Amino acid sequence: MTSNNDFNGEMMRRGRVEVICGSMFSGKTEELIRRMKRAKFAKQKVEIFKPAIDTRYSEEDVVSHEGNAIQSTPVENAASILLLGSDCDVLGIDEAQFFDGQIVFVCNELASRGIRVIVAGLDLDFKGQPFGPMPALLAIADEVTKVHAICVNCGALAYVSHRIVAGEKQVMLGETHEYEPLCRECYAKATNNI
Repeated sequence: MTSNNDFNGEMMRRGRVEVICGSMFSGKTEELIRRMKRAKFAKQKVEIFKPAIDTRYSEEDVVSHEGNAIQSTPVENAASILLLGSDCDVLGIDEAQFFDGQIVFVCNELASRGIRVIVAGLDLDFKGQPFGPMPALLAIADEVTKVHAICVNCGALAYVSHRIVAGEKQVMLGETHEYEPLCRECYAKATNNI
């Protein structure tokens, strides 16, 4: 016989992958921090990881553009997450677009071990192209949350992080001096694709 508690997904330790995506300044990291703090409040064991290259606000903590922070472990590659994060209930990963393709296997493996995996990352790069492993992470996710910034030109929902400084490398860490959120129409005008 099954009790009612067996049907409450939050009561059982069920593995799953949740992906939070959107442009820069959309609140991805803010939402990741909120979910992780909520899991901590529920007395779940949490771990959070970020790529070691992301040192914009802190060498170790995951920090949102709003200044909210949570302690994390910087790692060089996705395989390290599998080694360091296998003994927790909830595992967070920030800036997933900077990891290698192995991140997809890592998230699947952790979820199949019963861990709730929450991943945040840019779905599109500054050229409006799918960014790194994010398309594959979106495909394997049990839940996807797309968050939006506001276009700095017209106030519509932003579509992409437009780079406002010179450079063609896909990975360029930056903030408001290097990027701005734009809607499709304003992005097309800014890049002369109209």
